[in-house]
Amino acid sequence: MLKRLKPIMRKEFIQISRDSRSLGVLLVLPSFLVFLIGYALNFDVKHVPVAVFDQDHSETSREFVRSFETSEYFVVTQNVDSYRDIELLLGEEKAHMALVIPPDFSANLLAGRDAPMQIIIDGANANTATTVLGYSSVIVQNYSTKLAAKAFERIGREMYKPIELRPNIWYNPELSTAKFLIPGMIGFILMITGVVSTSLSVVREKERGTMEQLLLSPLRTFEVILGKTIPYLGVALFSSVLILVVSVAVFHVSIQGSLVWLFAGIILFLFCALGQGILISSIAETQQVAFLVSTFSSLLPTFLLSGFIFPISSMPLPLRLISNIAPAKYFLIIARSIILKGAGPEAYWQQFVFLAIFAVAALGLATLKMIKRPA
Repeated sequence: MLKRLKPIMRKEFIQISRDSRSLGVLLVLPSFLVFLIGYALNFDVKHVPVAVFDQDHSETSREFVRSFETSEYFVVTQNVDSYRDIELLLGEEKAHMALVIPPDFSANLLAGRDAPMQIIIDGANANTATTVLGYSSVIVQNYSTKLAAKAFERIGREMYKPIELRPNIWYNPELSTAKFLIPGMIGFILMITGVVSTSLSVVREKERGTMEQLLLSPLRTFEVILGKTIPYLGVALFSSVLILVVSVAVFHVSIQGSLVWLFAGIILFLFCALGQGILISSIAETQQVAFLVSTFSSLLPTFLLSGFIFPISSMPLPLRLISNIAPAKYFLIIARSIILKGAGPEAYWQQFVFLAIFAVAALGLATLKMIKRPA
């Protein structure tokens, strides 16, 4: 079989090397997407522009405002004199949050009374607003705790804390968005490039009229598929190495687990992607149709239904059920378990089984579709 596979594999390698578009998709595009997504797609909320409506104008109110300025999350950009100014700044997106300090703020604190103040947040972007609310609540709570500690100190008593929180964040202690996204980006990029590149291979043979020659050759149908898949698998593996090198060198992502298991997962995932691409190309009659079908069938499920960006647990039940046919969902669990958590195969062996089932099903259906008819 190896002797029969060698000519078709050599033919595919020559064809790939002569096709600048395929080389661009397989080699240049993945590294470019890692840079683009790694820098552009960022969930960190920092340097939020804040407007301050200080009606107290006291040293206490200014100290309270400084507690926001000294954090990396907020930047005071405007001091306003009315709610109308706040409305204009938030409407024009020159500020995303406003602090409203009432006239009796310092007097209430000095008298030992509650000192209410107001925070107005632009809720147009719900995710950003939720994060900003969380940050501001922590700052206000810390400032209140500091004032309470000073009050206890003045009367010669130590402040009592019934519960002391000591958070300990595992796997991604810096809460870096890049480290969270990199494993998903590997699956996202390999799925798109693998499906799109291979989906055009069989269709190209059909358009050139050489597909019938392959089917009438001594090669079995499965060998034709395997011979056209292995070259793309090799190039995609090289592309995955480039992605990992860029991730480690640029975004400082350290691989905590076994490289052997990681590349075993990548190879199995690539068989899923290449099998899906071959299946599409065996059905489509033109390269335009193959490109459109492969793009939509790989892009949307991988981006929306794999857990790459949106947690699957928060999706409606029908979408959670549909997500089970997206191979990127299972690869993402493998990649995050190995790269971020350093887990062993006992944590993700089931995902290997699901990927193997998908790969066999995709390649099997492609084989059935392309079964050689007798001459």
